[in-house]
Amino acid sequence: MKIYCPYVGILWKRRLIVLYKEIFRKSIHLCSCFVPLLLKFAYKTTIGLLIFAAVFYTLTQALSLHGKKVPLVSDITDMAARERDRGKFVLGPLTLVLGILFCTLLCPQKAAAVGILALAFGDGLASLAGKFLGNLHIPHTGGKTCAGSLMCFVAIFVSSFCVLQRTDAALAIAFCGMFIEVLPLKDFDNILIPLLLGKMAQYL
Repeated sequence: MKIYCPYVGILWKRRLIVLYKEIFRKSIHLCSCFVPLLLKFAYKTTIGLLIFAAVFYTLTQALSLHGKKVPLVSDITDMAARERDRGKFVLGPLTLVLGILFCTLLCPQKAAAVGILALAFGDGLASLAGKFLGNLHIPHTGGKTCAGSLMCFVAIFVSSFCVLQRTDAALAIAFCGMFIEVLPLKDFDNILIPLLLGKMAQYL
């Protein structure tokens, strides 16, 4: 005889919603891997689009906080928002664009590619690995997991090596990226990861 427990069903439903939101949110992260290719073929246009995206998103969030929803943009933001972002300015998409923009403007194109790919794959896949495989949490990191940190290291190493073709540089960048990602920086790691790793790639 099977006994149904409504409380367990609710917990599983909430967990599935969290996982769905994380997959959707990080799919946006992963899409940023195309930016280096766009920069290569249309540098000024891509820079212009990044600036437009940052300004437009800021305006839509300001309108949303005043109860005015912007079709499609507000829906996507709501789908990707974490519980901590409810009723607040959702910083994630803005810091993502700003991190890519700062990295692009302040680093040479090859180094910028390293930083942007580290953000796309390292931070993006780390979060997914942490949600699906992360049973072992790292103390004092705001919920970061060993599985997420390991995935971050591997993803950044592989992407950096593909760009630089140097094992020593890729290892150093991956270690640095893993350290930044594990810090409880919330959405501001979207700025620090591409900028710091891009600068690191520039001088290695």
